[in-house]
Amino acid sequence: MTLLDFPGHVACTVFLGGCDLRCPFCHNYELATGKVPPMMEEEELFAFLAKRKGLLDGVAVTGGEPCLHRDLPELLARIRELGFVVKLDTNGTHPDMLREILERGLADYVAMDIKNSPGKYTFTAGMAAEPDFVSAVRESVRILMESGTDYEFRTTVVDELHEVQDFEEIGRWIRGAKRYFLQCFTDRDTVPYGGLSAPSKAKMEACAAIAKRYIADVQIRGMD
Repeated sequence: MTLLDFPGHVACTVFLGGCDLRCPFCHNYELATGKVPPMMEEEELFAFLAKRKGLLDGVAVTGGEPCLHRDLPELLARIRELGFVVKLDTNGTHPDMLREILERGLADYVAMDIKNSPGKYTFTAGMAAEPDFVSAVRESVRILMESGTDYEFRTTVVDELHEVQDFEEIGRWIRGAKRYFLQCFTDRDTVPYGGLSAPSKAKMEACAAIAKRYIADVQIRGMD
């Protein structure tokens, strides 16, 4: 149960395994790589949700990357049939799946990652040797901003991976977005690479100030 993952709702979070990125700052790296065995079968999930009608009002579906799963629309449809509102977390690398979900009205809120400025995107996502996938992310940004579905963009800010000037490029990229969150990186045992650290409060505020030139609602998460 969470009061944080789905703004304005008492929700539970469902984690789906697998991800097509390898971000060095990921908190769910074993889940993303598929090394963690499933803890619950699908029918167990729906039995769990059925017993919690009236206690929960929302379900946040995250990962990993949920949009890797071809049957994701059917999963979301079943959750909504139980009367729950749905939040979807995504990295934006599967615009066709995102479009289908939005066109079918299967998500009430979408949180999409913006890993970094376009020129630093593949490196920040741990995919420097892979073909450029930023065009897919750009398409997902466009789809989401034109969809009419409530949404946020968010960037996890890592001191070693982000510079203040990166947020000038990010701001121009998502200019006019509904809301944008800068999340302060927190190191954990599950993070795959050591040597990464949280930016200072002053750096976070400087990044947010630049983003506010382009997006009206910019907020900082994870920093007192």
